[in-house]
Amino acid sequence: MAFEYIKALHIIFIVTWFAGLFYIVRLFIYQTEALDRPENEKNILKPQLDLMASRLWYIITWPSAVLTLIFGSWVLYYNPGYLSMPFMHAKLAFVLLLYLYHFRCHYIFKSLQNGVAVWNSSKLRLWNEIATLLLFAIVFLIVLKSLINMLWGITGLVLLGITLMLATKWYKKVRERN
Repeated sequence: MAFEYIKALHIIFIVTWFAGLFYIVRLFIYQTEALDRPENEKNILKPQLDLMASRLWYIITWPSAVLTLIFGSWVLYYNPGYLSMPFMHAKLAFVLLLYLYHFRCHYIFKSLQNGVAVWNSSKLRLWNEIATLLLFAIVFLIVLKSLINMLWGITGLVLLGITLMLATKWYKKVRERN
């Protein structure tokens, strides 16, 4: 019975971690755009956005990333047989990429807290889609438990990535027209 509780907590913290990752990059976009506003607007927006980003990052996103790792490791401890399954190797590789993504977000966060925009808002919008692709990859691998089906999943991910990039470019054009 304890194993199911551990898995449930692992999933809950995955969800809160992804929620934090999705929203923090959205805040990065707002912070970056606020830096380009007239001084009187910037003086109002930047402190508020910095506070929101700081609370999200340190109260939700970082703790969720740590707890995801703890409970995920605990799941593997309870069921080490997962480590002999090829799909789990691929899943753990995508999880490693997700932690690298998280660390890069931390760098962007620290820079924006200091008033330095690392990337423009268009690049940040594309950056935000990487978490979506990693989420799809990890969920499909864990549900399908098959590297063969992963090929179909990778094909779908590539198509999803292309679709997201095209949608982002289309949205940028719509925003620039308005």
